[in-house]
Amino acid sequence: MTAPSPELEQQFDATVARKDRIEPRDWMPEAYRKTLVRQIAQHAHSEIIGMQPEGNWIGRAPSLRRKAILLAKVQDEAGHGLYLYSACETLGVTRDELTRMLIEGRQKYSSIFNYPTLSYADVGTIGWLVDGAAICNQVPLCRTSFGPYGRAMIRICKEESFHQRQGFELLMTMMRGTDEQRAMVQESVDRFWWPALMMFGPPDADSPNTEQSMAWGIKTHTNDALRQKFVDMSVPQATALGVTLPDPELRWNEERGHHDFGQPDWAEFMRVVKGGGPCNAQRVAHRKRAWEDGAWVREAALAFAEREAAAQQEVSA
Repeated sequence: MTAPSPELEQQFDATVARKDRIEPRDWMPEAYRKTLVRQIAQHAHSEIIGMQPEGNWIGRAPSLRRKAILLAKVQDEAGHGLYLYSACETLGVTRDELTRMLIEGRQKYSSIFNYPTLSYADVGTIGWLVDGAAICNQVPLCRTSFGPYGRAMIRICKEESFHQRQGFELLMTMMRGTDEQRAMVQESVDRFWWPALMMFGPPDADSPNTEQSMAWGIKTHTNDALRQKFVDMSVPQATALGVTLPDPELRWNEERGHHDFGQPDWAEFMRVVKGGGPCNAQRVAHRKRAWEDGAWVREAALAFAEREAAAQQEVSA
């Protein structure tokens, strides 16, 4: 491979320094491209895999209204995945390649989706906590240095914000219900609180990619800073709901102006990331089956596109 000219490197560095966009047509370091492929693909995979835990409750939603809301949300997640796969394709990798890397275990998705949804309250808790954590993570990505990724995030963040409010509304409705419903909500929050904190990735000292991603403008906030923001945001919301967050170390620190909080079980996090979570095998097997079952649709679409292109070429001739 031919070494890049100093002028190209300087131009790239200057674009990043002035917080401007790197576009697919621009020269970029190969390591920058690979980092983007890894991050955007992981994000896209998370949106698609994330349809599974909530889709588990579509057929068991307690009313037609709740079913329609859940269907709309799961459909939104599919759309987010497609936006992100499209952004990733501008980096020279195909959607087929990305999906194969996922089902072969060569790419990851968010650890949160390897936990089961055991009750209907989990639909609300995922909306409130999981989508809330996603918003903290993703709003800064609207200003990421890679243009297609940042532009895709603008619409995604607007829809994720709506999902978070929908989840909060569902939990608030249940908390106004029976003792059994309130207990169901609290049990769900107890299960999802720590996995939600893990969504931001490992502590900064143990994060191998954060420093370089920050230097390139791919990330604009560290894992720990985003985790702190999420905790500070969630505590007053939990008070409004009337639920208790399961952290005995959680308290307001007047001197810091932030909440102190305990650390998740990082050994569990690494175990889940490496494939040892409650639902890792189930999630990937389901995705693999869907990919294989849909092969005929992709083949038919490609054949139709080729036929249409050939017909248009004949007309033009």
